Amino acid sequence: MKKELHAQLKALREERNLSLDELALKTRIGIARLQAFESGEEVPSTQNIMILSNALEVPASNLVDGL
Repeated sequence: MKKELHAQLKALREERNLSLDELALKTRIGIARLQAFESGEEVPSTQNIMILSNALEVPASNLVDGL
């Protein structure tokens, strides 16, 4: 089932047992911004999608396509 980007981000982070603090350290993206991405308040830039996909060890297309 296809998930929206914000739901996919949160699900992948939780599957990898990463806290927001840990993901912030890996990505150098602030916790507040990560929370905004996960809640759908803010849409990550293409650059941030690439950074997040690397940190979560998934292809960027998985985040964008919701797979």
